[in-house]
Amino acid sequence: MHREQILYLLKNYRGLLNTESGYVSKICRFVRQHENCFERNLWPGHITGSAWVVNPQRDKVLLLHHRKHDQWFQPGGHADGDADILRVALRETQEETGLPPDVINLVGESIFDVDIHTIPASERGPEHLHFDIRFLVEIDDRIPVPGNTESHEILWIPLEEVTKFNNNLSTCRMLEKSRRLRTAA
Repeated sequence: MHREQILYLLKNYRGLLNTESGYVSKICRFVRQHENCFERNLWPGHITGSAWVVNPQRDKVLLLHHRKHDQWFQPGGHADGDADILRVALRETQEETGLPPDVINLVGESIFDVDIHTIPASERGPEHLHFDIRFLVEIDDRIPVPGNTESHEILWIPLEEVTKFNNNLSTCRMLEKSRRLRTAA
């Protein structure tokens, strides 16, 4: 029963770009096959939740320079057994930005993006996959973002500069969706 919410969200996800339809099928199959899909000690992978954070004008995104991977990413992380992946994404946003929940505004309860990416082997475990479910969040970019110890730095990045910080396909896809949001507004 605890996997029904994520399967429902994936079934109703309409924002598909490029490879995402394949990702949705793979994530659904993974969730159905693994009752413990929300546990970080499940190998070959597990469900994670993250947030693509935009400012109210939709012309900037919030990126964190993660210590662990030495790369710029959106806030997100492990579900740690929590099957409410939306709650996970919001919790991770709060933890990683250091901001109180009342300034973190969920734009919608539907999925913004999905991704499957490989995490290299480390002292924490073998190489594995993150089946990442992403939601769109808005934070006022005038509010100072204190961050936490998981990141070297946190910055508001203008849309036209995001690829200077992270140009992987996943980030480029969310960037394209952000541009479409601006055009639609």
